Amino acid sequence: MKDIATDRIIIVGAGLGALYAALKLAPRPVVMISPEQLGAGASSAWAQGGVAAAMDEDDKPKYHAKDTVKAGAGTVDPDVARMVTKDARDYILDLTTMGAPFDRTDDGDYVLSREAAHSFARVVRVKGDQAGAEIMAALIEQVGKTPSIQVLEGTMATGLDVAQGRVRGVVIQDADTARSAPVMLRGPAILLAGGGSGGLYALTTNPPRIRGQVIGMAARAGARIADAEFVQFHPTAIDVGEDPAPLATEALRGEGAILINKHGERFMQAVHEDAELAPRDVVARAIFSETQAGNRPMLDTREVLGVRVLEQFPTVAQACARNGIDPVNEPIPVSAAAHYHMGGVDTDSDGRASLAGLWVCGEASSTGLHGANRLASNGLLEALVYARICAESIAAEVPKSDQSAPLDITFEPGGTPPDADAVADLRATMTARVGVVRNAEGLRAALRRIAALENAHGDSPSFANMCATATLIAACALQRQESRGAHERSDFPDTSEGPAERSFMYLNDALKIRAQASEAPA
Repeated sequence: MKDIATDRIIIVGAGLGALYAALKLAPRPVVMISPEQLGAGASSAWAQGGVAAAMDEDDKPKYHAKDTVKAGAGTVDPDVARMVTKDARDYILDLTTMGAPFDRTDDGDYVLSREAAHSFARVVRVKGDQAGAEIMAALIEQVGKTPSIQVLEGTMATGLDVAQGRVRGVVIQDADTARSAPVMLRGPAILLAGGGSGGLYALTTNPPRIRGQVIGMAARAGARIADAEFVQFHPTAIDVGEDPAPLATEALRGEGAILINKHGERFMQAVHEDAELAPRDVVARAIFSETQAGNRPMLDTREVLGVRVLEQFPTVAQACARNGIDPVNEPIPVSAAAHYHMGGVDTDSDGRASLAGLWVCGEASSTGLHGANRLASNGLLEALVYARICAESIAAEVPKSDQSAPLDITFEPGGTPPDADAVADLRATMTARVGVVRNAEGLRAALRRIAALENAHGDSPSFANMCATATLIAACALQRQESRGAHERSDFPDTSEGPAERSFMYLNDALKIRAQASEAPA
């Protein structure tokens, strides 16, 4: 394997957390590993809702923290919630100075939307449903003006090198073909900011490359994983057969859109006192139940928005248009789809993983902020906060170096790409067995199938990373014998009494659980 050393700090990923961290590390030289052209394949760019922050004069960070803790169903770290929400306003102002075109009123105030489980309207948005793309565009422009940042587009990370308990390097390859021979890139610090795991599911709102590879490579290197079982399913993915499924932002329900079934019945009022603005896990299960019953759930914007939906929510309008749906005159069919992974690489208050030399921010991390059920629009906020925290922590540990030659990396032929049929099989297994509602029988069946797929196709490191994350999700879901937040067990429908506990697991422990499932009678 070709071995290349650099003084640049290595950032794996190209989403909001990666970009913001790179900017906060400047003028320290960094290199970003980006599988796609900047802005094209990151979950951040697809985020529609916005960034949650207490911007209203009557709102306060303590209320935001309280809502975060409440939504997380007992497993949120309250200290983390207080820390993240305390300075949220400052991040909005910082992004504004960087050029993020947040929606403003005629008086210059920020337009604020209310989303599920928020006690105030506090989601700062851009052009209705384009926050992620527009914030990313502003940061990408800043990155382009920052000479200390080098971006290796079309390059993906597939593994970590660990020596004497410290991460020393990242294995990279050509992302376009996934057939190149691997290259070892060594640097003074590694920051993983490469997204979550939603794409491990057949029905997802995540970009195609976001399939748990970053969490998986950290787990395979020996990093501790936290809260892996908590996968959030967005209630209102537009059900038109696209992969990934287009998203109908929660802000639509914040504006008053309602959920109905094919009979025209509004069903959320009987499920929760907050109806359409109940916590995401509650709405997702109600949507799933209607789907399973053959009642075709739909999001109805006709009365509350009418023609305004086309201008205020252009991303949703475009998705409807290309699928022959007229949201002005007909309801939008929806289903629950894997959207966000609350679990990930366990990190401390400085963004450090359990392995020295490794930091993690964004969806690949598990900081304790989201608990069992992420509060809407806290994802981008967490990415920003911990990107800066990681940048400051890395800067404090790594000797300062203002000069580092740009990298010139060429890939030789070789390597084993993931088998497309095996990936499709894995995704179908996760949706069918480890989805919105789970049980022991299905989880054990999933673990057996994941083992068989990995045994047959695990020579592809990217696929082995996917299987590692899938194994951790299913194993932790099997171990948690209760229903809590986004984790619903039909065989354990109640929430356990007493203090809630987060889950922590190493891949070796998850593999033992998988082996036991394989030995049990099918």
